[in-house]
Amino acid sequence: MGWIAMQESVMYLHGVVFLVGAAHTLRVNEHVRVDIFYRGFTPQKQAKVDIFGSLVLLMPVNLFIFFISFDYVMSAWRILEDSQAAGGIPGVFLLKSLILVFAFTMVLQGIAEVIRNILKISQQKYTNKAVAK
Repeated sequence: MGWIAMQESVMYLHGVVFLVGAAHTLRVNEHVRVDIFYRGFTPQKQAKVDIFGSLVLLMPVNLFIFFISFDYVMSAWRILEDSQAAGGIPGVFLLKSLILVFAFTMVLQGIAEVIRNILKISQQKYTNKAVAK
């Protein structure tokens, strides 16, 4: 079948899966990690590394993506951008909107990760103090 819309739907569905699913993947700790050293760290040290990564890498990069993409997405919405191919899906502006959704949900998940790891560190300190007594 030579349907342009069918071919484009594959791209749209991949975009939805990857852009919308990224924050969930981070939440369940299934993202790609080079853990040569990380896996040998104590849970408290892992939490500190995760806080650092979220504050220095994850959130700044995703805020940058959000702000640099905002005009790009808004211009697509202004003209209700559609496929350049004849018979394509007339919703490119919707696909481009997923860039902002991705960046926003990743920042929110980054905030949640920082809070979760701060709680993990504070609980560990509380547990260590209780054991010492």
